Amino acid sequence: MFDKIIGFIGAGNMGSAMIGGILNSSLVTTSQLIVSDPSTAVLDKIKSSFSIDVTTSNERVAERSDVLFLAIKPDKFSEVIPQISQVLKSDCIVVSIAAGKTISSIESAFGKKVKLVRAMPNTPALVCEAMSALSPNSLVTAEELTQIQEIFHCFGKSEVVPESMMDAVVGVSGSSPAYVYLFIEAMADAAVADGMPRAQAYKFAAQSVYGAAKMVLETGQHPGFLKDMVCSPAGTTIDAVSELEKHGFRGTVIRAQRACTKKSREMG
Repeated sequence: MFDKIIGFIGAGNMGSAMIGGILNSSLVTTSQLIVSDPSTAVLDKIKSSFSIDVTTSNERVAERSDVLFLAIKPDKFSEVIPQISQVLKSDCIVVSIAAGKTISSIESAFGKKVKLVRAMPNTPALVCEAMSALSPNSLVTAEELTQIQEIFHCFGKSEVVPESMMDAVVGVSGSSPAYVYLFIEAMADAAVADGMPRAQAYKFAAQSVYGAAKMVLETGQHPGFLKDMVCSPAGTTIDAVSELEKHGFRGTVIRAQRACTKKSREMG
């Protein structure tokens, strides 16, 4: 059992998904979690869903927490950090999940030494299938980083990466579920055009994407090799692949993802 108090400042979609995963894993009890949010409606929902301590006071969360998640938008940092910097425990580990906010900028905002992990999870945390990247500052020990990973593994998988890779992480995993949803929607639209009922089309498309992703992760085979396995000579699949290539499918994905990474870098 994790013996620390975990606090969340911010209880939006990502924060609530992470809280749900932490509790479902039995890593901590409900008494070890505390959450703040400016919206009483959001807090009422969190209280009803998880039976944990909630408050509108960021200071109250900060002074109690051993691990403190900043689950807020980047533009809220300048408002929230001055509220909590003086009441934060000296050995508290702060975890930021804000896109574009660098370790150095967060350290400067606190104005003092603070144990800090910059993290980037994604929305599949809602179904405990997040992919998260973690970058600690120099004050976080190896043991503490392992503890933070233990929390992230409650709602998916994680990898420790150098901070220089974090903008690329935003492109490849932080924002990429949106691209995948577009792909699933387009596949379903095509199936509907060919006569399949809408609900069934979404199920076929989504399960195919899920299964293909699982093949990549579990077989260890190169995606190109797995693609070739499906493409029989003069078959249906190679005609579909040919159309995708004709219209720049891979190039479009690369350009879109790099635009996302560029925006993340500019936000820093």
